[in-house]
Amino acid sequence: MAYDKDLAERVREFAQSEPGWSEKRMFGGLATLVDGKLALAVSTHGGLLVNVAGDQAEAALAEPGTEVAVMGGREMRGWVRVDSSVCADDAALERWVRRGLVAARARKASRR
Repeated sequence: MAYDKDLAERVREFAQSEPGWSEKRMFGGLATLVDGKLALAVSTHGGLLVNVAGDQAEAALAEPGTEVAVMGGREMRGWVRVDSSVCADDAALERWVRRGLVAARARKASRR
């Protein structure tokens, strides 16, 4: 199954002005990166995989249409799967894109 190209374009519209922004095909989907750090990905299973800051994971999972991201049968700590129904709303999508970008930047800063 291919990723949702329309969703990828909408994500791009929100993310491409971010300094250090880039895209890369990963995991069969399309990933958004900031300075080489993975922020989020348009998933082949629909919706998004979003990087969330460690202290934000619990709050993110309490939101409607989210679940722990699983890849290869393993839970991905610090990652949330956001259902495609949530991504249909532009304001909600932008919020999730920003959340992923912030988490990726925070991860970068903590490794210096």
